[in-house]
Amino acid sequence: MLRLRAICPFSWRVFQFRPISCEPLIIQMNKCTDEEQIFDFIERNKAILSEKQVGCAFDMLWKLQKQKTSLLKNVEYVRDHPQFLTLHNLATNKFKLMNDDTLVNVLHITQRFDIKLLSEFSSCLADQHLYFSPLMGKIADIVHRNLETTQDLSSLSVLMVNISSLISRHFQQQLVNKTELLFDTIDSSEVNVAIRIARFLRNIKYCYQPLLEKCNNVFLSNVDQLDLDSISKIFRLYKFLQFNSFEFIMMAKKKLTEMIPLCNHPASFVKLFVTLGPIAGPEEKKQLKSTLLLMSEDLTGEQALAVLRAMEDMESRNSHLIKRVTSVLHKHLDSYKPLELLKITQALTFLHFQRKEFSAKLRELLLSYLKISFIPTEVSILVYAISLLPSPHLDEVGISRIEAVLPQCNLNNLSNFATSVLRWIQYDHMYLDSITGKQLKLLQKLDHYGRQRLQHSNSLDLLWEELKSVRGNTFPESLLEEMIATLQHFVDEINYVNVVEIASFISNTDYLSTLLLDRIASVAVQQIEKIHPFTILAIILPFSTLNYDPPQRDEFFGTCVQHLNSYLGILDPLMLVCLGFSLATLQYFPEDLLKSIFNIEFLARLDSQLEILSSSLSARVQFHLMELNRSICLECPEFQIPWFHDRFCQQYNKGIGGMSGAQQQIYKMLTEVLGGINCVKASVLTPYYHTVDFECILDKRKKPLPYGSHNIALGQLPEMPWESNTEIVGSRLPPGAERIALEFLDSKSFCRNIPHMKGKSAMKKRHLEILGYRVIQISQFEWNSMALSTKDARMDYLRERIFGEVKS
Repeated sequence: MLRLRAICPFSWRVFQFRPISCEPLIIQMNKCTDEEQIFDFIERNKAILSEKQVGCAFDMLWKLQKQKTSLLKNVEYVRDHPQFLTLHNLATNKFKLMNDDTLVNVLHITQRFDIKLLSEFSSCLADQHLYFSPLMGKIADIVHRNLETTQDLSSLSVLMVNISSLISRHFQQQLVNKTELLFDTIDSSEVNVAIRIARFLRNIKYCYQPLLEKCNNVFLSNVDQLDLDSISKIFRLYKFLQFNSFEFIMMAKKKLTEMIPLCNHPASFVKLFVTLGPIAGPEEKKQLKSTLLLMSEDLTGEQALAVLRAMEDMESRNSHLIKRVTSVLHKHLDSYKPLELLKITQALTFLHFQRKEFSAKLRELLLSYLKISFIPTEVSILVYAISLLPSPHLDEVGISRIEAVLPQCNLNNLSNFATSVLRWIQYDHMYLDSITGKQLKLLQKLDHYGRQRLQHSNSLDLLWEELKSVRGNTFPESLLEEMIATLQHFVDEINYVNVVEIASFISNTDYLSTLLLDRIASVAVQQIEKIHPFTILAIILPFSTLNYDPPQRDEFFGTCVQHLNSYLGILDPLMLVCLGFSLATLQYFPEDLLKSIFNIEFLARLDSQLEILSSSLSARVQFHLMELNRSICLECPEFQIPWFHDRFCQQYNKGIGGMSGAQQQIYKMLTEVLGGINCVKASVLTPYYHTVDFECILDKRKKPLPYGSHNIALGQLPEMPWESNTEIVGSRLPPGAERIALEFLDSKSFCRNIPHMKGKSAMKKRHLEILGYRVIQISQFEWNSMALSTKDARMDYLRERIFGEVKS
């Protein structure tokens, strides 16, 4: 097959019909003295012109143009001539046969006449996958030089997509700005232009809200004309860019649902399943799955992979369908590329699919690819996929392959390697009770090359090109510290353009850098008008997560909320709930924002949106709403927002698990310290459903009170709402007694670099104190420290914290 593909172009060149000699035609062309003669020549000979003669015609036209005194007038004359269109079509048809010199000549003449012709020329290159060719580079340069005078957004959008792989961040931003200026000049029915603009943003990994909203408005106004292919493209682009339009999803869902009985071919039905499945309701999902089961034996390898990834998005663990799909995958496994094998491994891991035969073949295939691969990104993909399999070991060849590509790796590759090696170490420690020196040496080398790459960074823009694909929580501790230090070095380069991305990245690191957070707050205050309102949540999030108030706290939060106020009615419900919760974590309660959430109309919109989300994301949003509701009831009772999450909390708390090893140790010691098992309770539910690890009660003489000796109904909610905060718990205790909550805080409750408590743990402490508890928080770092390495030391520590003076 490969030989035939190689021979075909040659055969076409040799055997296609043409005159016995090309020279007479070229000689005739060279005798032409003006454009009309060239165009007459083209009209007479268009059926027999070769690619060489077409290139010669372009060259002659350009030579004649350079002899003119009024270049612009003659360019317009040539561009509008009917035979110039003929010549252009001939060039397009013979594009594959032209050599580089001829293509350069065509490019030079094309750029002078029309951006539309230039865009079509770039599409010819793109069709040949020549995105990184010197010719595409020349086109990018032409676009850059003529950007200011360009007015045709339709042609410009084609060029933007085709040159996106080659251009700098600065040029990317120039194209975004130009597109924004020209967008209103296009017709509202130009769906394809809007799709190309979204593709460009996808290609440069830039979720630019203003442009995406304009594109979304075009899609909304033309939703009745959108076919399955267009809706599928739009959904894929939105998913990659993490752009959410509830209105478009609902309109598209209705249209897609109507297509279910009409799609009876595997290709079209798989596209429908992939697009509609993640947003479908229970009945539609059932219909989609049952139809797909009937078609499963006719799926191609590519279609089976698409279905599997859709099932991952749907969180659908239908065992019958998974078996059918994986049997197709198994047949085609040898044909998948490394990235596709990674996607298969990730999806099957998420869906808890385990079949030894399949896993063994998958592992064998990944290892065979690894032995011959030398591209850093591909090697990192293969190693990452192997680390997800039941036995994530690498042999000497695999380790040497990693070591060989390390000097060429970017930060994303190094992050993937680090995650894989750490997963390997965890597996060995858990199942083999050993860690080899090879693993540790590999981690050291990863650390070395990561530091080297960070230290050689000379601008934030270049550094961010590598970091934007990296999740901050995947970095090893030592490398994360170096990475934050590098970001701090470029702190003055943080501005309104990159502040949202950097804030999102820091949120994922769990690393508290007051220097970076202060800069983010400063940029938000000073440049708020240049920041899109819908990105405010991303800016607030690191402060909420890391429990940090910047010096200008009230001004910062006030500016952000003020910037949002006029958008509260149209803001995405999920985003608004998360924003309200994040601000509540920081003890900031803007009344207008909160009352826009807790009203019937908004909650109805939220319920509609929750129906199209995956079960895990829906549960997470509902949990945030509950936490926000609880926080307002406890911290802002004056808002008179009712508590309405009893049923949700009762369902949620059915799934609370048992105690960890450290908690079991503490529980046993507490029973000794307090004088018996009946003096301490574990996993206690408070009013408003906070869970307390351990609870005890001391009388006014600091003596433990055993449960059952007084009328206290612990762990139960009151039968009616409390009239004031002070009555929630205190009125139900004997006079002078105090209720104590002991909380064990593991490493997840603290920032990664310092023992600073994160936002949710700080909020819980506030709430427990409002409920009448004296809160004792025992950090993992203290409990496992050298000072508390013996049982006696730990017992003394508990006695001091419970009976002695409370340490701040």
